[in-house]
Amino acid sequence: MKRITLILGILLVWSLAASRPFAAPLDPMFAGLVTPGGAGLGVAVRTERSPYRDVEARYDLLPLYLYEGEWFYLHSYRAGFKVPTTGPWSVDLFVAQRFEGFPLDGAPAALSGMASREPGVDGGLGVRYRLSRGVVLGEIRRDVAATSYGTELRLGYFGSLSGEHWSLTPYVVADVRDAKLNDYYYGVRPEEARPGRPATRIGYGTNVTVGVNGRYELTRYWTAIAGVGVTRLSDAIRQSPIVGNDALLSVYLGAAYDFTRPHREWEDRAPVIVKAMVGGSTGCNLLPVMTLRCFSLHTPDRTRIVSLELGRPFVVRANDWPLDFVGYVGVLQHDERGLQADSWQIDAYMKAYYYGFPWADRVMTRIGFGAGVSWASRVPYVEVRDQAARGRTTSKLLNYLDPSVDVSVGDLFGSKRWARTFWGIGVSHRSGIFGTSQLLGNVNGGSNFIYSYLESAF
Repeated sequence: MKRITLILGILLVWSLAASRPFAAPLDPMFAGLVTPGGAGLGVAVRTERSPYRDVEARYDLLPLYLYEGEWFYLHSYRAGFKVPTTGPWSVDLFVAQRFEGFPLDGAPAALSGMASREPGVDGGLGVRYRLSRGVVLGEIRRDVAATSYGTELRLGYFGSLSGEHWSLTPYVVADVRDAKLNDYYYGVRPEEARPGRPATRIGYGTNVTVGVNGRYELTRYWTAIAGVGVTRLSDAIRQSPIVGNDALLSVYLGAAYDFTRPHREWEDRAPVIVKAMVGGSTGCNLLPVMTLRCFSLHTPDRTRIVSLELGRPFVVRANDWPLDFVGYVGVLQHDERGLQADSWQIDAYMKAYYYGFPWADRVMTRIGFGAGVSWASRVPYVEVRDQAARGRTTSKLLNYLDPSVDVSVGDLFGSKRWARTFWGIGVSHRSGIFGTSQLLGNVNGGSNFIYSYLESAF
């Protein structure tokens, strides 16, 4: 462990000699993965040593949902608004998932009889100052999910080493954490005390992380990413009877695809796409629906959805193939029919459309498949019902898939005016990627809604 820390420290010092300026990273894992104004998708596999006694290292699949707009950004577990600034300063307001808490797949003996400590959601303000040889970061973060009610001040420095197709970002970050944050995750309440596990209140303290993140451009569109980091826990946390490790090693490896680099510029502006849809829940799984082997809406306690989405093309005729990529953001309402309170859902995803069929010159037909992220203000009733029957957990945040097929309304009725209007059917699918992703609450399962829609470009 000391050798790894020493190597990372050397890389950090070496980066001070780099004179090439670079954009301030919001997170070192995501720096440079997509071009400004662009979007991307990817996946990373990571492992992290747990701080808790007798808990094995965590292995996690992290979906990479990426969007880098002028004012808004989405980086998998973090989304925010960029405050207008000038010069070397950059400021953002954000919300971010906190990856702390008891293991979700069963507590070991050291944590037996304790109330679960859940991952939280932080809201915060980030400030970055770009130097000629790096970036200085400062963030104030506070739990906004009524989980720990804790606050954290994060201070860091990010260096830069780069070549023609690669870059390294050595960094050091100090996390000053208040007593509420530390005590929630590492304290032992009086009613949880046992022999060998006395009641313990944990005070404030500072964790220090040293690491390096790297990326390599495999092709014009694909980028490989990797990183390693070591976190030294504060003295306050290390005194906890449920903490068994002083230093935490984390490693990740992944790849991301940037949809924007092959983007063809529109002569005036990219059209705005408006999509309206209505549908109902189905007991069919996604694959049988996609292969037309199951298409039933006659299910017990059938609930309904209504949604409005806005989109814009990112890639048109990729590599001169009949293949487009369109990004969507939508607001969906769940009509729970009195089974529970109605709720809202926000979906953001990238969708590929293929339309190279032999009859395309007569009736344009598209087959689409979308992938992205879905957040529900309340877990939909069908997910609560089905997961409870299987004894599984639920999550507001899940992966989103959206397969569909549609035809041009203008071609059907011989009207050029409606040539860019499509009618079709699709599936709104939420899932947890078979319980492999901590970001998605390690959920195994989800929901399917079959819907009909009308879409037009303006």
